[in-house]
Amino acid sequence: MELQIILLSPSQIADSMKQELQTIPLFNLALSFIPVFLVILIVWKWKIGPRTSIYATLRMVLQLFLIGYTLTFIFEADNSWIVIGVLSIMLTSSSWIALRTVKIPKKEIYFQSLLAILIGGGSVLFLITQAVVNLEPWFLPSYMIPLAGMIFANSMNSISLAAERFFSETDRGLSYDQARIVALRASLIPITNSLFAVGLVSLPGMMTGQILSGISPFIAARYQIMVMCMMFGSAGISSAIFLTLLKSTRIVASSPKS
Repeated sequence: MELQIILLSPSQIADSMKQELQTIPLFNLALSFIPVFLVILIVWKWKIGPRTSIYATLRMVLQLFLIGYTLTFIFEADNSWIVIGVLSIMLTSSSWIALRTVKIPKKEIYFQSLLAILIGGGSVLFLITQAVVNLEPWFLPSYMIPLAGMIFANSMNSISLAAERFFSETDRGLSYDQARIVALRASLIPITNSLFAVGLVSLPGMMTGQILSGISPFIAARYQIMVMCMMFGSAGISSAIFLTLLKSTRIVASSPKS
């Protein structure tokens, strides 16, 4: 059966969402923070320190409200240079955030992280948008930016896990080759679990959103298959490139040899 994906303009998407999706009042939205407060309370009671959780939550709210207004402007502008600028910001930011848990100075391996996400995530983004979905125009913001966000974020998380595990293993005395294997395996655990669980344990956010907006569950499933493939691919390729590039760094060069 041929996969047909119908592209809608930003205005058509907005009209469809208005017709099908229920607007969440701010009071109702506030109720969704109850589980968040419970977790913060647990963290505080267990003396872990709630500051990070509180800061992350506040930052999430601020960022999402800001991006909501920003995306409205970007979709209406429909300009390729603006889209390229947004993708560049996403790329450079994700490359830095990926190294958040690494104890060594980030600047020592930032280039490796940036290049890994650029090649691993960028190649997958190009394949999906230009070959699978066939965007017209090629930079269609309402598709390009959300898909890039999912891909770059997934690559970022994968590299973060790979980096943390790689340096933990080298600190224990493992050689580069041994640490690389452990790190790559660890970086693929979350997405591999998602592949096993999708449709059986979990109904992914994108598929749920499409169903809520009135799209056939069968069509939504096709989109989700595409998403899971791009997530697995971007995670594995980005981590593999990152770990390969680490071998030539000064930090790894001073660690035990294979």
